[in-house]
Amino acid sequence: MFSNRSRKSLLPISGSRTSLPLLRTTNHSLHRFSCIRHQSNRAVIYTENGDPTQVLRTLTYKPLPSPQSGTVNIKYLLAPINPADINVIQGVYPAKPTLTSLVAGQPEVFVGGNEGLGEITQIGPDVSGMSVGDWVVMTKAQAGTWSSARNVGAMDILKLPRVDGLSEVHAATMTVNPPTAYNMLNDYVALQNGDWVVQNGANSAVGQAVIQIAASRGLKTLNLVRKRPDIGVLTEKLKALGATEVLSYDDLADRSLTQRIMKEWTAGKGFKLGLNCVSGPDTTAMARLLGQDAYLVSYGAMSKQPLSLPTSLFIFKNLTSAGFWQSRWYKTHPREDKESLMKTLVDLVAQRKLQAPEHEIVTIAAGDSDEVAGQRVRDIFAKISQGQYGKKVLLKFETTQ
Repeated sequence: MFSNRSRKSLLPISGSRTSLPLLRTTNHSLHRFSCIRHQSNRAVIYTENGDPTQVLRTLTYKPLPSPQSGTVNIKYLLAPINPADINVIQGVYPAKPTLTSLVAGQPEVFVGGNEGLGEITQIGPDVSGMSVGDWVVMTKAQAGTWSSARNVGAMDILKLPRVDGLSEVHAATMTVNPPTAYNMLNDYVALQNGDWVVQNGANSAVGQAVIQIAASRGLKTLNLVRKRPDIGVLTEKLKALGATEVLSYDDLADRSLTQRIMKEWTAGKGFKLGLNCVSGPDTTAMARLLGQDAYLVSYGAMSKQPLSLPTSLFIFKNLTSAGFWQSRWYKTHPREDKESLMKTLVDLVAQRKLQAPEHEIVTIAAGDSDEVAGQRVRDIFAKISQGQYGKKVLLKFETTQ
């Protein structure tokens, strides 16, 4: 994923490498901050776009000052590493982080991380409806969640209801994948109990959320995955989440099977909704299962191939093809909609209908130097690029405050 060759093709569109003055971690003032272990915070930062295993480092900074009007101070409890975070660091993702000053007299830096769970530690003037100790999640893109503590705008966060069964992992992964699944199932087609939805990438984090949320609504799902030696194990795993059927992309080449799917499973009506995160020829084959007036909603392109759809689907079946991006949803919807969405998802967790993703929590120790902690972070991304985790990785920062 992070080869020299691939990095050249993943530079910003401008063709120039986004670069800032390099942060000198040997600076005496920074060294003083690093040594004052009884009053320090830490963040994962970078000053230029590129391979995360090369450009990421950690930076220690002083305790936060008291929050100003309309803001709160939070400590981050957990923050996941999502695939889009890697693209942001590489400089190829549409959402861009903003420069942040963490250490006086030092160059501004980018702080990594888009999603995470925070706990309010201090509240500034003119902030209502929030209390110290509340759990909050971010609705502002690229909030810099890979850090131990930050000052954030009160309007850029949402308070999560605290209910039985809501773990820190649930909460820390609540704003990207489950909302994407919920909104795609809810916003395009008026699905009724017993209706069928087909999706590819079904074993992805969004795909697994789709399975669970669909099952909670009485919807049936056909879930497509790559053929693999352990497909039987994966099938059982997805069916345990609520999947109705699981097939491989290769299975769609069997015309007798697809005819049976259309005739017996959907009573000849086809699928009303298709969800695509793969694109390429496999999605073209999936689209042929869609029925009259169906929607194909795309939210990714893991194959890195174009989405090609037969013109006949548009002419004779009145197919609608749309794209969904959860970041855009947050920008275009009022706060009331965001609060309602979070409440709905938390309720599903409380009802044991939405599980936390398989995960591993990686702790960045407070006693390590920035050099040691930075190498640990880079090693984490190297393992992710080599597929050594196979589950959601969440960062936890130990603090010495």
